[in-house]
Amino acid sequence: MFELYSAGNLSVKEVARKAKEEGLVFRGSGKPVPTSTIHKILRNPIYTGRFSWKGKLYKGAHAPLVENDVWEMAQMVRSTHRGKRHRTATHDFAFSGFVTCGHCGCGLVGEKKKDRYVYYHCTGYKGKCPEPYVREERLAEEFETVLEQIIFDDNVITWVAEALKQSHADEKKFHDEAVARLQAEYTRLQGRIDQMYIDKLDGRVTLEFFDRKASEWRLEQDNLLRTIANHQSANRTYVDEGARLLELASRACDLYAKQTPHEKRRLLDCVVAKASWKAGALEVTYRPPFDLLALSNSETAAKDGRKHSRAPFSEIMGG
Repeated sequence: MFELYSAGNLSVKEVARKAKEEGLVFRGSGKPVPTSTIHKILRNPIYTGRFSWKGKLYKGAHAPLVENDVWEMAQMVRSTHRGKRHRTATHDFAFSGFVTCGHCGCGLVGEKKKDRYVYYHCTGYKGKCPEPYVREERLAEEFETVLEQIIFDDNVITWVAEALKQSHADEKKFHDEAVARLQAEYTRLQGRIDQMYIDKLDGRVTLEFFDRKASEWRLEQDNLLRTIANHQSANRTYVDEGARLLELASRACDLYAKQTPHEKRRLLDCVVAKASWKAGALEVTYRPPFDLLALSNSETAAKDGRKHSRAPFSEIMGG
């Protein structure tokens, strides 16, 4: 709910509706949580691991459920809605809650002007901010430039795919060896249980002793099976994730240009960790491994005087 609301394009009522669709209900009655309660939840710092007492915030002993920056962004969005009726969003503001103001650190939120043009502006949560409004098209163009910095050419795609295969071979060997050790331990414990069952039948151990030890060893077996499953899942995930990142790095810019605002935001979430807008310029921090790729592209572009480069990584690799 905090993530939905902090994006800036949903009202609390719409967040409550989505929460209902996801099955959020009161534990005792099973009734949906009303909008008034959602209001209280979105204002409550308890979900960030803090609690309010006599007007002051204290750090609690409980684990936080919501990251502090997400909670802060939700408060910024709430402050822009305070004192006026929120209309149902008719436009999907792609960058609301995604870009922060480089002057004060508050979030940028979208606003539609003349029912046609979308502008973004600082929420001003920390006071009046000098950053002027910026058109959504301008931000979109800047993010397209950001994605151009992580593009592979065909030669590098082939090289990375081969490197991924080799890396996966090492990864698969590691997981296969771990699974073999775990399965051997599982078989050893099963042998103990079987032998002790015979001892119980022959009267060499009591029923109580058998039940206690068998229960302990079966619990160990359950833990072994879970660990085996984790290794097998990690093995599959490594391949799937590698293939997804490879495709994304090779097609990110083209994919971005063809997407709806909501899908553009989802793609940027995969690539960009942080984004800020200041004095008409966009600054971003890439997520790994795109940060390394962007850095190598930037260094190569600087060497030959290019502003952007669509295939510099191949030159670094000698391609």
